[in-house]
Amino acid sequence: MSSKDAPPPLPEPLLVPVADSHTHLDMQSGTVEEALVKAAAVGVTTVVQVGCDIKGSQWAAETAARHENVHAAVALHPNEAPRIVLGDPDGWSRQGAREGGGDAALDDALAEIDRLAALPCVRAVGETGLDHFRTGPEGMAAQERSFRAHIEIAKRHGKALVIHDREAHADVLRVLDEEGAPERTVFHCYSGDAAMAEICAAKGYYMSFAGNVTFKNAQPLRDALAVAPLDLVLVETDAPFLTPAPYRGRPNAPYLIPVTVRAMAAVRGIGEDELAGAIAANTARAFDY
Repeated sequence: MSSKDAPPPLPEPLLVPVADSHTHLDMQSGTVEEALVKAAAVGVTTVVQVGCDIKGSQWAAETAARHENVHAAVALHPNEAPRIVLGDPDGWSRQGAREGGGDAALDDALAEIDRLAALPCVRAVGETGLDHFRTGPEGMAAQERSFRAHIEIAKRHGKALVIHDREAHADVLRVLDEEGAPERTVFHCYSGDAAMAEICAAKGYYMSFAGNVTFKNAQPLRDALAVAPLDLVLVETDAPFLTPAPYRGRPNAPYLIPVTVRAMAAVRGIGEDELAGAIAANTARAFDY
């Protein structure tokens, strides 16, 4: 195993336990049990396991049903919606190459997300939203239709909404305004600037910060964190992605949350215990557990 693939060491434990508000245990090495034990050892006692497609959402719900400190979020990722509608000849996703099924296939997939969203172990509908990073106009239409449907599902079941927003800030905010956001809305891996944080704060949207808040080039994220109301701030890994500095590029996992919490506390100019206490309360409130 090269040092780049080696898991980073365990950080010093947090004295006040927190939750990882967004992780993908199904994409990490090792068992769920191992990941939870390692996380709990450093004060990360709760995780939100997030689905990105039908299989992943079913797995999230099953895993949450088996572990009381795992909560599930279920959804079709914004990039999944165009693959369902238009097909995925390159096999980008974990399903491999597939034919497009049109709007009917998207309706069927959304019906399964709706079914899963009713389960008590499912605390949120997400990650949904918009991703304009590598999506053409046809794909954007499928994404937006899917996003609107997820908002409706979240509201009907009284669940939180978890948003994936990549290079689509204005459109995400527009769709939320047009549809009416659920009572509890979380911007996962918050990627906006301080001006957008003021808009989110005014609307009561939670902002979840990931390991990229530690990256050298991420000053706009730190500026956003500095102005976000403390009662709307969450922390996440988005593991196995976005490993915080100094471990950037190595595999991420929930046990690395303390690294990001300490960096966030430094940005806010408060103690890590105070920040951890706020994050713990916020996450429980956001996901209603």
